[in-house]
Amino acid sequence: MFTLGTGFSRVVLGLAAAIPYALLAGSPAQAQSANTSFFITSVGIGNGANLGGLAGADNYCQTLAQAAGTGAKTWRAYLSTQQAEGQPAVNARDRIGKGPWQNSKGVVIAKDVAELHGANNLTKQTALTEKGEVNNGRGDTPNRHDILTGSQPDGTAFPAGTDRTCGNWASSGLGAAMLGHADRIGLREDDASHSWNSSHPSRGPDGGCSQADLRSTGGDGLLYCFAAN
Repeated sequence: MFTLGTGFSRVVLGLAAAIPYALLAGSPAQAQSANTSFFITSVGIGNGANLGGLAGADNYCQTLAQAAGTGAKTWRAYLSTQQAEGQPAVNARDRIGKGPWQNSKGVVIAKDVAELHGANNLTKQTALTEKGEVNNGRGDTPNRHDILTGSQPDGTAFPAGTDRTCGNWASSGLGAAMLGHADRIGLREDDASHSWNSSHPSRGPDGGCSQADLRSTGGDGLLYCFAAN
């Protein structure tokens, strides 16, 4: 049985080898504004929700930002982790700086942390990738609106116990990760379906955390990346 404790201890060293650099090289990013401070990753790491922990996810955001010409900033993945193995929980909202954040077109997503977790300006049209492109959402083929967050609506971590971070981003097998809808559209007209950061947990025949599982519900292992400075 997968647990947060065992999953946390299995963070894969050498994650860089799994990052699909060939994809990045094959799709050169458009010239982006130096003021870009928010994007959705255009591709996932490719190993389901095993991101190599927070450090691996942050490095991935930094790598994509560098390829897009905005690597001078310090980039952080919008991810929470849960308390495990004596380590305290980490809240996504506490990792991403103070704001404001804007996309590659200069559109402000939120002016600060409070607005980001309140009446923000995140929509399908504003939640652009590092290449300045609109990310596929519900109704597109394939749907890729599920974004890994592991977070509650206020940007804080879930309590220890029920896995909502695929073993603190170390599992591509058993577990579950909380996902947000980047296009703010779901199956129902309710708060969860419209939530950008806390819509539903991942699930699937492989155990909930594999790349195939993430794709099965409308995702691709994508992340929100924020400039923390």
